Amino acid sequence: MNNLNRFIEQTNLKPTFVAGDVDMLVNQAVENNFLGICVPPFWVKKASREIGNRDVQLVTVIGFPLGYNMTETKIQEIELAMRDGADELDIVMNISSFKTGLPWTKIELAKCSNLIHDSYKLVKVIIETAYLSLKEIETACKICADAGVDFVKTSTGFAGEGAKVEHIELMRKILPSNVGIKASGGIKTYQQAVELVMAGADRIGTSSGVEILAEAK
Repeated sequence: MNNLNRFIEQTNLKPTFVAGDVDMLVNQAVENNFLGICVPPFWVKKASREIGNRDVQLVTVIGFPLGYNMTETKIQEIELAMRDGADELDIVMNISSFKTGLPWTKIELAKCSNLIHDSYKLVKVIIETAYLSLKEIETACKICADAGVDFVKTSTGFAGEGAKVEHIELMRKILPSNVGIKASGGIKTYQQAVELVMAGADRIGTSSGVEILAEAK
């Protein structure tokens, strides 16, 4: 697959992330022509400074990794991340609210989407497929689409399982064509990445982008 690099968001969200990791991610993105990098919120400002005017999307996470923060907290996180230079925001859905059946799940995502789109940024929602049944994945995808999100993302990488081909196929079947899919969580090999793209993923979130591309050569 010739253009796999343009699907990849080179990611590091480890608790032990240090300043030098920002430089490493930016260098990897530039050298491999990755679509973007994903960094913890604390490091967005530095990452934005290091990227400068280069063609690298800057992604960060909101309500990470469990998603059951108050909506007001997520809103403030979004505002700060956009202020610091984030181009795309990956929000963890309130799985607790979702599993309770509360309408607030969709309301929160719509509030976040509106705020992000008002600043012409992109919003992705992490539904954490490892915690959901197939039926719940369908329902979560419909909620996300109704809330006006740009992408639905499989995983934080902090749950027991990450992206699966069958989940991507199901999500692609349910989501309208204008909503993309980001596969993330446990993607370590070239074969995995290609299979997920072929199943319908538009983005690949991985900490192994460099290794994946090296495998392809």
